[in-house]
Amino acid sequence: MVSPRERLVNLSLSSFFAALTAIFAQLKFNLGPVPYTMQNFAIILAAIILEPKYAAISQLIYLLTIASGVPAAAGFRGGVAVLIGYTAGYLWMFPVACFLMSYLSRQYARFSGASLMDPKPRDKVALLLISLVATIPMYMAGFLVFYYYTLQPTDLGRGLKAWSTGVAEILGLNNTYTLQVAFIASVAIFVPQDLFVDHLLAIIVAPRILKYLKEQGVNL
Repeated sequence: MVSPRERLVNLSLSSFFAALTAIFAQLKFNLGPVPYTMQNFAIILAAIILEPKYAAISQLIYLLTIASGVPAAAGFRGGVAVLIGYTAGYLWMFPVACFLMSYLSRQYARFSGASLMDPKPRDKVALLLISLVATIPMYMAGFLVFYYYTLQPTDLGRGLKAWSTGVAEILGLNNTYTLQVAFIASVAIFVPQDLFVDHLLAIIVAPRILKYLKEQGVNL
């Protein structure tokens, strides 16, 4: 049974990682209309540090912070409009991705005998693959919401569609707008950097944080 102190520590860490997600949301550059941020680093880091429930709570706090109007989303934006915009699908799945990464990484450690505090090279590779699986719901929801907006007869919809076909043309693909073109523009071009920068960096940093917390008497 979790003691009140342990619950307080976990909730405090959840709040910390919500704030960290907001900070890394501002480390961004735009690929056309879609911002690329370092939020995935904070999500994967929170997932490795925290147990599944508290990992998800950290991202729910982040979303509630945005909804309340605090400019915590990329580009210092806040408000409900951010959570119903064309990039909202990614945001909706932050808690799910964080929960899955936490759960799956702990299951991996349990069945393989690995330590998240001292992962071997093969464990880091396994965690990197797990991180890709855990973020699939985020990519898929992001893609579906993005695609929905491209089908709307609005200036925004036409702009998103034009950008997507432009990406396809740059990549040497048929620039006729299709479901596949939308997927490439909203998911495929982001995955390599997410995986080999954000996720890998989190997997490298997390053991150091776990060791530090243990030294401070915090066992997660």
